[in-house]
Amino acid sequence: MGKISPVSAKYIIHASINIEGVVDRPDVIGAVFGQTEGLLGSELELRELQRSGRIGRIEVETETRSGKTQGVIIIPSSLDKAETAIVGASLEIIQRIGPCNAKIHVDNIEDVRVSKRHYVIDRAKELLKQLMDTVMPDSQELSDEVAYSVRVMEIQEFGKGRLPSGPGIDESDEIIVVEGRADVLNLLKHGIKNAIALNGTSVPPEIVDLSKKKVVTAFVDGDRGGDLILQELMSVTDIDYVCRAPDGKEVEEITKKEIHKALRSRVSAEQMEMELSPSQKREHSDKRSIRKEQIRDESRRKPSTGKPQQKRDTKELSEEEKHRFGDMLEDLIGTRGAYVLDNSLNILGKVPISELHSTLKSLSSGVYAIVFDGIIDKNLIEISEKANVNYLVAMDTKVKDSQTRVKIMTADEF
Repeated sequence: MGKISPVSAKYIIHASINIEGVVDRPDVIGAVFGQTEGLLGSELELRELQRSGRIGRIEVETETRSGKTQGVIIIPSSLDKAETAIVGASLEIIQRIGPCNAKIHVDNIEDVRVSKRHYVIDRAKELLKQLMDTVMPDSQELSDEVAYSVRVMEIQEFGKGRLPSGPGIDESDEIIVVEGRADVLNLLKHGIKNAIALNGTSVPPEIVDLSKKKVVTAFVDGDRGGDLILQELMSVTDIDYVCRAPDGKEVEEITKKEIHKALRSRVSAEQMEMELSPSQKREHSDKRSIRKEQIRDESRRKPSTGKPQQKRDTKELSEEEKHRFGDMLEDLIGTRGAYVLDNSLNILGKVPISELHSTLKSLSSGVYAIVFDGIIDKNLIEISEKANVNYLVAMDTKVKDSQTRVKIMTADEF
């Protein structure tokens, strides 16, 4: 008998068999050839089809349990789909195998070319990605990369707080206040040189002083963190205009078109204050009392001098809060970013891990937890303790929970 090459097979017939008794594999194959002989005419005779290579080797796998035999029949075919379907249907007329009653059912006919097509598509994607990663950039890409590098080199540090800023802060009559260094870099990339970053969630004195001398536009992220920072700015500085990134986006990731659209759509601070909800207005007016309460809370949480370091008195997390931590950590996988949270688990802002240390150093209160895509180390623990952080949630840790006042949680706990 001929044997069809797996390469030339176009279809594969998959059938299941149930036999009321114990039979061997040769009995099944003999029944397939014997009971279909002469059924479909000479052109679809199984022996002839196999001899000519149009039907491949018939594979039979059986298993006997409790006196009954079950198994599968696999038949590769290079016939067209109609002829293959006829051959498959002919198997179901077999009612006895050896001395036992039997039933054969064709489960499906697999188109081998579909599987090969899926492989080709997946492999083509991999090859294209490799090509895009390794190919030499065109002249426009080279030009953009050089221009971006030059603009990044222009970033400066302003004032005693060493706030990230563009080179145009001093000479410009108008400035744009953003949340972090990455926001300043994105604006520099698109030619805007009069931006300065808060570099944290609290407003530094340099920004307060600048707001008295210059026209200030607050440019915040289009999320909950942006709302909180905007309220902070409006409560302690004399800002003139407000603009926001598109909903759900951050200033650091938006395009040049989105930046200019947001700046053109800026509104006055007075109009923005009128648009605040009643709860936001109350929060805005009560800002100073909240800040005083935070200071008192910090003094209660600080360990007394000369005594061994004690575990911070943190509230027991509910299952919902643990679930929220887990969801945030999952969102950050692969981003190398960090979420800064308040005690209501609201996201105050998102910063790259590379800026996490400097961000925490600039904060003295208001940060309840940090969730980030990275590993907790001793240096981060020391900075977090000084910033009175209660929880650090990360992928892994190099520090034991007993070595710090900060509560450590890793991905394994979710």
